[in-house]
Amino acid sequence: MSVDPDLVAAWVKGWTLARGTAAPTPEADGWRVEVGWPDQRARYVFAGLSSALPRLGATIDEPFVLLKACAEPQALADVLPPGWSVRRPGFFMACEGSPAREGPVPCGYALEQAEEGPAVVVRLRAPDGTEAALGRTVVTDGLTVYDRIVTDEAHRRRGCGRAVMTALHALARERGAPSGVLVATAEGRLLYEALGWRVRSTYATAERPA
Repeated sequence: MSVDPDLVAAWVKGWTLARGTAAPTPEADGWRVEVGWPDQRARYVFAGLSSALPRLGATIDEPFVLLKACAEPQALADVLPPGWSVRRPGFFMACEGSPAREGPVPCGYALEQAEEGPAVVVRLRAPDGTEAALGRTVVTDGLTVYDRIVTDEAHRRRGCGRAVMTALHALARERGAPSGVLVATAEGRLLYEALGWRVRSTYATAERPA
């Protein structure tokens, strides 16, 4: 299972812009990102099961360096040497044009919008002023990259995530980049599919335990 490398390249670039990390650099047929976080020093991202993965798996012996690929988790595990652990899968998803469905802002909640570097952040405030949900987008190479879409547990099942995504979709249209990509968790996948997004590939992550 693999995805158009250009689509994955745009997502990797947008992810680095949204997270404020170093820009991606080429690595074989994928990309390396110097993340620089205490729990994630670097990541390698591939659009499929690259022939570079066994080599990287054999030469990387420290924790907090992640190997990521558009592939099934077991398929990624099968090409790596012993000592690697594969996380629960994510899902590489895409939306072409406007979503099939949108959602209103829940009663009593309010949307806020702010620019944070190259990203635009949408926050949904609860009636008491606390942050109920948020998400951010970055436009790169004519594509909108969606990142860090989160709903606080106390505000789930109220349409908060749908309202944030509707606002982010509107921003994408305003900026002339209605088509988008993101990587979802299993839980987030349900929301995005309800909005018309489609899974392009399972997204697997491997790491050496600390």
